[in-house]
Amino acid sequence: MHLLVDSTGIKMLGEGEWKTKKHGADYRRQWRKVHLGIDAATLEIRAIEVTDNATGDAQMLPYLLDQIPASETVASVSGDGAYDTKDCHEAIAQRGAQAVIPTRKNAKPWKDRRPGATARNAILAATRLLGRKIWKKWSGYHRRSLVETKMRCFKLLGERVMARDFDRQVAELQVRAAILNRFTRLGTPTTMAVSMP
Repeated sequence: MHLLVDSTGIKMLGEGEWKTKKHGADYRRQWRKVHLGIDAATLEIRAIEVTDNATGDAQMLPYLLDQIPASETVASVSGDGAYDTKDCHEAIAQRGAQAVIPTRKNAKPWKDRRPGATARNAILAATRLLGRKIWKKWSGYHRRSLVETKMRCFKLLGERVMARDFDRQVAELQVRAAILNRFTRLGTPTTMAVSMP
């Protein structure tokens, strides 16, 4: 399985977009952050975590990986530059997966000799050798756009949570994930190139 990870914000409290634009931001505006892990082949949401808006993406990756059964092979984990941390690379290496995470622009090699650091240094070397654009194409990084599409689908079910209690908000967002998985199982569009006469 190729796991694609990302997060997005869902409104919890606060005014609507029009009122905010017209009168300025309200101090009560708050968000919940939804962290998703999807299977690139089936497009199903395989892992979900809900946090407050202050929690970073990188610290949630090990929890997303823990939701994938240990008996299931994870070939790669793709994420954006926010996941370029030692903990993320170590968690990915412990699962025996390949990290497909671009290094930060000012990245330097890590001195650690752990598997996660070694793999990350290889990404950095390849990026420097090939250039960022070619590395992304060569590594299959652009497959990560599938998780962005899934985030858009997630928000089409509602850009805010209705529940006030955190546990109920988590349940509400997990129900959305289950609904999206059901829709995905019903069928996704298949496209193919056709020649013009």
